[in-house]
Amino acid sequence: MINLSKTEKLYYEDRYLKEFKANAINVVEKNGDFHVALDKTTFFPGGGGQPCDTGVIEGIEVKEVYEEDGVIFHVLETNLKRKEKLKCTINWERRLDGMQQHLAQHVLSGCFYEYFNSNTVGFHLGNEISTVDIIGFLEEDKIHEAEKLANDAIIKGLVVDSFSPSKQELKKLKLRRDLPKTNEEIRVVKIEDLDINACCGIHPRNTIELQLIKIKRWEKNKGNTRIEYVAGKRAIEDLFNKEKIVREISSILNAGEDSIVNTVNNIINGSRNLNEENKKLKNELSSYQIKELIDSGESLGDINVIKKVYNGEDAKHLSKLASKLIEEDNRIILFASINEDKVSVIFTSSKNIKKVSMNDLLKDAITLVDGKGGGNANLAQGAGKGINNVDNALDYALRRLRDNL
Repeated sequence: MINLSKTEKLYYEDRYLKEFKANAINVVEKNGDFHVALDKTTFFPGGGGQPCDTGVIEGIEVKEVYEEDGVIFHVLETNLKRKEKLKCTINWERRLDGMQQHLAQHVLSGCFYEYFNSNTVGFHLGNEISTVDIIGFLEEDKIHEAEKLANDAIIKGLVVDSFSPSKQELKKLKLRRDLPKTNEEIRVVKIEDLDINACCGIHPRNTIELQLIKIKRWEKNKGNTRIEYVAGKRAIEDLFNKEKIVREISSILNAGEDSIVNTVNNIINGSRNLNEENKKLKNELSSYQIKELIDSGESLGDINVIKKVYNGEDAKHLSKLASKLIEEDNRIILFASINEDKVSVIFTSSKNIKKVSMNDLLKDAITLVDGKGGGNANLAQGAGKGINNVDNALDYALRRLRDNL
């Protein structure tokens, strides 16, 4: 590669510079893209967990920015028509969002460290949600307190200073985390007395520009606490969205916003009471069904055979009903349930019955519904597709029982 002069980093001189003019000192074509090195740039190449800037150079989209040996390259899809006095504009909305989310992390990290002595071990700035990992597992009250303290820091309008100290000056600074192992210039971000740490990212000059920090959720992660948050415009939009949801819920429940929780609790408690009443009614109905089924059964000697075909009945419910019926001795149950294009079959008998095997009986009968199944001497289940032949299958099973009992 050609030995190029290092790019002048305008983004460190003025983090609010949106437009500038520069000269291209080199253009390299790679895989159909054009990597343009400028003599100076306000396009941030990314770093410290913060994504790179995007924007346009002479109207051509800059889709990526990166740094190599102090030279900053801007990746374009088409080549430049000229190389001097190029008009360059960054995507300011993306830049501001990145600065807000990044500074919010420093403020949160500073609050957790300053007030709870819990340091940061990781940070990720996402397109929608950002996360910060704090050492150990934090209780909910500490997380809420840190969120409150972080927003207090916004209101106070703390000055944010970014600078590049000398090695001697670095040694005197009480940084929150250990210095990175690098020969490159180390930059430091300082938020008055709240936080000071090494960071090569770009941040607003005052915490008041964060507007709001909102912690959305948290979870345990590799022995630490991972906290999801939004800040700035993201936090404001999240607040508006939640307010809209609350209004809609309030309207649906016909309740004031302040009484939503009580209204929902009343609905839940009412639902529980209804479920209990429903359960009692189901038990009463089940008792009635059992009596009706016993009365309708066919007696083969001292054994009562109960046969019934259901439509749309849940197989689990039939299984429970059958189990209830065979709690008494001398009963055999032949149940089937048709559900759309499938039939479920359950054959079961009281434990004292040894003369016939439900497994053998079901395996013979279920072939009539083009099905398969199996079980043991007292319980067998299966399923098939021949829904039009269900009655014949159960009648066949009953005839077999008549012959063997």
